[in-house]
Amino acid sequence: MSPSLTAAHQPTAPQEPSSRSATLRRENRRILGLALPNIITNITVPLLGMVDMAIMGHLDATHIGAVSIGTSIFNLIYWNFGFLRMGTSGLTAQAYGARNLAEAAAVLVRSLTIALTVAASLLLLQRPIAHLSTLLLNGSDEVMQLALTYFYIRIWAAPATLGLYGLKGWFIGMQNSKLPMWIAIFINVVNIVMSLLLVVVWQKGIAGVALGTVMAQYSGLLVSLYFAHRYYGRLLRRHIDLHRALRWDSMRQFFNLNLDIFLRTVCLSTVFTFITAASGKIGDNFLAIDALLLQFFTLFSYIMDGFAYAGESLVGRHIGAHNPTALQRCVRLLMVWGAGLTIVFTAAYALGGNAFLHLLSNDETLLQEAQTYLFWILIIPVCGCAAFLFDGIFVGATASRAMLVSMLVATAVFFGSYYGLKAALLPSYGDNAQRWNNILFTAFMLYLALRGIMQAALLRHSVYRRAQPTPLSTND
Repeated sequence: MSPSLTAAHQPTAPQEPSSRSATLRRENRRILGLALPNIITNITVPLLGMVDMAIMGHLDATHIGAVSIGTSIFNLIYWNFGFLRMGTSGLTAQAYGARNLAEAAAVLVRSLTIALTVAASLLLLQRPIAHLSTLLLNGSDEVMQLALTYFYIRIWAAPATLGLYGLKGWFIGMQNSKLPMWIAIFINVVNIVMSLLLVVVWQKGIAGVALGTVMAQYSGLLVSLYFAHRYYGRLLRRHIDLHRALRWDSMRQFFNLNLDIFLRTVCLSTVFTFITAASGKIGDNFLAIDALLLQFFTLFSYIMDGFAYAGESLVGRHIGAHNPTALQRCVRLLMVWGAGLTIVFTAAYALGGNAFLHLLSNDETLLQEAQTYLFWILIIPVCGCAAFLFDGIFVGATASRAMLVSMLVATAVFFGSYYGLKAALLPSYGDNAQRWNNILFTAFMLYLALRGIMQAALLRHSVYRRAQPTPLSTND
C-alpha cells in the first residue's frame, strides 16, 4: 500500500456511532476538512478573474468588455469539458470507497488521455473556433479585436488547463483537497504577478493578461505532476495498467458516463455565453456592467463549490462503501451549511455590494449605472445555493442523467422566459435598455432556482438508491 494513503485518507468500513451528536460532529469535520481547502482553491479563481477585471477596468470599458468576451469564449470551450474534472472525481471517489485502487488509477489514465486529445484538437481548430465565437458574441469592432488578441494567446494553455482538470478531479476523488488548494494558490500567484508585470510594467495590455494565464497554467501542470508523483507515485506505479485502462470497453464506459455531463455543461455554457452576447447587443456599457455584476455570482458560486466538491468526495465514498445512512446524513449536513452561507452572503452583498463594485472599476459613470442593478445580487445566493450543492452531490453519485434532465429543463425555462417576457413587454418597454437588462437577469434567476428544485425532486431516485448493497448502473 502506498505510504501516501495516510490514516486520514484510508477507506474505512461504516462504523456504529457512539451517539448521534458524535456522528454529526465527525461528519461535519469531514465536510469542513474537505470543503475549506476547496474553498481556498476556488476563491483564488474568481479573485484572479477580479484582478484581471480590475487591471482592465482601470484602462477603460472597452478593455472590460474585451476581457468579458474573451473569458466567455474560454468558458464556452472549457466548461464543455468539465466532465474531465467532474466525472473523474465521482468515479475515483466511488473506486476509493470500494477500496479498488487499481480502478482509481485507471480513471486518472483515461482522464488525462482524453484531456490531451481534446487539447490537441482545440489547438488545430483555433481559427474556426475564433470565427464562430465572433458570430455568437456581440461587441464593437474594437472590443472584438481585443478579445481575439486575448483568445489567440490564451488558447495555447489548452493542454495544461485540461490536464489540470483531470488531475484536480482525481485528487478530490482520492479524498485529498489540500493538493488542489496548494496548486491553485501557486497558479494564481504566478498569474497575478505575471499579469501585473506584463500589463502595468511592460505595457502589454490585454495580451499581457492572456500571456500571464498561459504561463501560470503550464507552471501549475508541472507542479501537479510533481505532487502526483510525490504523494501517489508508489500507488500509481503499482496499479497502473495502460492496456486495462485504455481498452475500448473501459474507455467507452467512461465516455458514456460523461456524455450526459458534457451535454449538461453545453447547456450551462450556452446560458452564460448568451448572457454575455445579450448584454453586448444592448450596448458596450451594459456588457461591462453585467460583467461586473456577474463577479458577485462567481464569488458566491466558487465558495459554494467548495462544499459541493466536499459532497463529490464524500457522496462518492459513501456510495462506493454502500453506506446509505452516512450518505443521507452527509446530504442533510451539506444543505444546512448551504443555508447558512446563503444568509451570510446575502447580508454581505446588501452591506458591501457598492464598495465591492468600486474595487473592480474606477469608471464613475459605469459604477453609477451598475448600482441600478445591485438588487439582483441579493437574489443570487437564494436562487443559486441548492443548484451548486446538488451538482456536487449528483457528481459524487455519478447521477449524470438526472443532472442532464435538470439542466435541460432549466435551460428551456431560461430561454423561454427571456424571449417570452421580451415579446410580452415589447410594446411598453420600447427601447428602454435598462428594462431589457432586468428581463435578462429575471430569466437567469429562474434558471438557477429551477436547477435546484429539479435536482431536489430527483434526489431519492438518482442518488440515495445508489448506496444500496445491490450494485446498480452508473447511469439513470
